[in-house]
Amino acid sequence: MDARDFWRYAGIGVLVGLHWVAFYGAIKLANASVALICMATTALFTALLEPFIVRTPFRVYELLLGLLIIPGMALIVTTIDASLHLGLVVGLVSAFLAALFATLNKRYIGKANPMRITFLELGSAWVFLSIVLAVMHFSGSNTGIWWPPSSSDWVYLALLAFLCTTVAYTLNIKALQHISAFASNLIINLEPVYGIALAWIILGDQKELSPGFYYGVVIILLAVFSYPFLRRKLRHKEAM
Repeated sequence: MDARDFWRYAGIGVLVGLHWVAFYGAIKLANASVALICMATTALFTALLEPFIVRTPFRVYELLLGLLIIPGMALIVTTIDASLHLGLVVGLVSAFLAALFATLNKRYIGKANPMRITFLELGSAWVFLSIVLAVMHFSGSNTGIWWPPSSSDWVYLALLAFLCTTVAYTLNIKALQHISAFASNLIINLEPVYGIALAWIILGDQKELSPGFYYGVVIILLAVFSYPFLRRKLRHKEAM
C-alpha cells in the first residue's frame, strides 16, 4: 500500500473515532434509545453524500425515503424532554459521521483487503482517541475517564471491541464490495429496532420517553424498511 492510501484510511479511521465519541456522548447526554434512533438518519445523510463521493447516479427515491425520516425526527424532538435535546443533536452528528466514513470506504474499498482496512482504520481511531485522552489528562480536565476500568468492565470492553466492533466492521467492509453504501447503512438501521428493545429491558429507557417518541420511531423505521421493496419494484420496471 502506498503512503497516500495509508493516510487516506488513517483519516477515515479518525472519522470513525469521532463517530464513537459522538454516539456514546449522545447516550450520556440523552439515553440509549435517543442515540440509536438518531442512527436511523444515516440513510438520509448517505443518500446525500454517496452521489458526490462515490460518484454514483443520483437516485431520487433514496433521497425521498431519507426525507420521510424528517417528520419522525420532528415528532421525536417535540415529544422528548428539553434536557435530552443536546443528546439528540450529538446523535445526529454521530449519524452524519457514520454516513461519511461508510461512503468514503465504499469509494476506496478496492485499494486494499477488508482485514487491512479494518486494522488501519480502527488502529488510527485508537491512536487518535488515545492522544485525545492523554491531552485531556495532562491538561487537568476533570472528566473522570482516565482511571482504568474495573475487572468486570474489561470483559464488556473485550466483547464490545472484538465482537461488536472489529468483527462487525470487517464484515461491513466486505459487504461494501457487493452493495451500495446506502444499502449497507440501511441494514445497520436495524440497530435501533433491537437496540431500543434492549434499552427497554436493560436500562428502562421507556421511563424517560413519551408515546410520541415511539410514534416517531415507527415513522422512521417504516421509511427505512420500505427501501428494499421500492428498489426491487423500480428495478423490475427498468428491466421491462
